[in-house]
Amino acid sequence: MKHAEAIMQILEAYDLCHSYRAAAQLAGCSERTVARYVALRDAGKDAQASAPREQHLDPYRKKVEEWVERSHGKVRADVCHRRLQALGYRGSERTTRRAVAAAKQAYRRGQRRVYRPWVTEPGLWFQWDWGQGPRIGVRGTQLWCAWLAWSKYRVVLPVWDTTLPTMVACLDRTFRAFGGVPTYGLTDNEKTVTVEHVAGVPVRHPELLAVARHYGLTVATCVPYDPESKGGSEATVRLAKADLVPTEANLRAAYGSFGELEEACQAFCQTVNGRPHRATARPPAELLTQEQPRLHRVPETAHALAFGQTRRVGWDGTISFGSVAYSVPSRWVEEAVWCRVYGEELVIVAQGKAGAEEVARHRLSTPGQPRIDPAHYAPRPEGLPERRPRGRTPEEAAFLALGEGASRWLVAAAAQGTARVRRKMAAAVTLAKLEGPEWVDRALGAAAEAGRFGEGDLARILAHLRAGQPTSSRAPRKHGSQVSTLQLALEPWSLQPGTAVWQGVGR
Repeated sequence: MKHAEAIMQILEAYDLCHSYRAAAQLAGCSERTVARYVALRDAGKDAQASAPREQHLDPYRKKVEEWVERSHGKVRADVCHRRLQALGYRGSERTTRRAVAAAKQAYRRGQRRVYRPWVTEPGLWFQWDWGQGPRIGVRGTQLWCAWLAWSKYRVVLPVWDTTLPTMVACLDRTFRAFGGVPTYGLTDNEKTVTVEHVAGVPVRHPELLAVARHYGLTVATCVPYDPESKGGSEATVRLAKADLVPTEANLRAAYGSFGELEEACQAFCQTVNGRPHRATARPPAELLTQEQPRLHRVPETAHALAFGQTRRVGWDGTISFGSVAYSVPSRWVEEAVWCRVYGEELVIVAQGKAGAEEVARHRLSTPGQPRIDPAHYAPRPEGLPERRPRGRTPEEAAFLALGEGASRWLVAAAAQGTARVRRKMAAAVTLAKLEGPEWVDRALGAAAEAGRFGEGDLARILAHLRAGQPTSSRAPRKHGSQVSTLQLALEPWSLQPGTAVWQGVGR
């Protein structure tokens, strides 16, 4: 076999002389060589292509093609080699592998699926599908992924399950995120959508049809085991899982709560809808504003048939289901919610601004055993709740009007069971008219701090405060703008005579 440069010299010599003998003398080869390369060029063949040689596999090549076609291109080369050896083939396994690969390539070339471009129209089609979400603790989640075919606008919602009520809630929230309802919805053949297939015809779920009529939607399903017929939603699921599910590829940490997953889904939707799409070179959020006029109007209320029973949230932030109290986030007080039982759990759904959403989920309980989630309520203040006195009569109002010290005195005196509290309050009001309300209020605060609620204690404390005289050698403590050194009267300093004199009686 000549090199390409030598072949070009032979052909150039022949074009110059138009004689095989003369061209052979110029190129330094035989006349037959010149004639052969000129004939190949005139026939339009490759002069450097070698003629195929006979192989041991040639008698069995038809059988290999038959096995490839019977297996729909899935048969292994080693299996073909063992069968060929049983038929008398003595060639190498390498030759068999090459023959099987060539047969598979020819089979795929003849069976290749040709895709026709889908030219979408605004407002007609949207697709949805489910994807396995991340685990929160020991419990798994699901990702609802919806996609508008024309504007490429995506909606991803995290949920706990894929039941029909959950799907209806996701449909409602998706339509409100779209700003309207498309004409057609394409999805997979799940039991919540397709009950069964009869002669290849899908039988729709009756409750789903009621939901579709409520929203003015026509539901269509793809061909079974053919995800390529809804590739848009499949791509949305794949993209969402790659970004939201913690893996080694995205270096995302595990989620501590369901709320963190919801925030991550919202951030993901803002990102993918705010950047230009590869197919349209424009952000989906921008195209959505053009598609919204072609969408149908979303009903004001969500479809409640599949949400369960209706309950109203009480002032204590609970609902009653089966004679058991279940807590609901406090922002839904006096609002209507829907309750349904799913397995061993009670699912509570409410109608929010963004559509129907799951607000609480509890394990089922029995009467007398309420289910209260502390996260549904505001955190309690530390310590005992402070009770602020309120004047219900003119006398009480006049006493409390003296100031903060009067309120503290009343609370402390009531806690110690002080006798004749009302008469002492009236005396304090009378004393305030003589000495001034500010001094009396300071004296009341000091009396409350020292625990002095006896007869005449207020007057004595007031006299000490006005004179600025300390009442003990204890380090003074700040009380308002006046230094107070009052303290409780302890037994060693009491003026009450003891009983020591009685110890000698009878001796």
